[in-house]
Amino acid sequence: MSIEKDINQKEFKNAFQKVYINLMYTNSWMQDLSKTWCKQFDITQQQYNVLRILRGAHPHCMNPGSIKQVMIDKSPDLTRLIDRLIDKEYVQRETCGSNRRKVDVLITQKGLDKLSELDPHEDGILDTVRNLSEEEANQLSMLLDKLRNSRED
Repeated sequence: MSIEKDINQKEFKNAFQKVYINLMYTNSWMQDLSKTWCKQFDITQQQYNVLRILRGAHPHCMNPGSIKQVMIDKSPDLTRLIDRLIDKEYVQRETCGSNRRKVDVLITQKGLDKLSELDPHEDGILDTVRNLSEEEANQLSMLLDKLRNSRED
């Protein structure tokens, strides 16, 4: 279906408005799919994102500021998010040896096991983009990178 049909809008001011609205609509659609997928495994999208970030750093720990910098959704209260992951025993907090005021977060074996459980099921969520060829997927990624890099913060 086209964006025009999806949102019941016949025309746009220009191609830039159309791509903006299409990106926003598609993002919302993908977020809904991802929320449904995560809910099946009793985890939120943000928790999944943090676990994947910490797995990438494993066996090293990361401080919350470094985690937040690379999160997809930077808006959640990271302290509460980490607290929930600690309650599930997926991560643990450690006091930094060189600076006792600094706290680091480390993924636990239970957290690694949870991601191992989720990894084979991730293909189901990736099916949403499998109607693209590999070349199209690479091109779309390149265009999205270009779009984000157009406004240096």
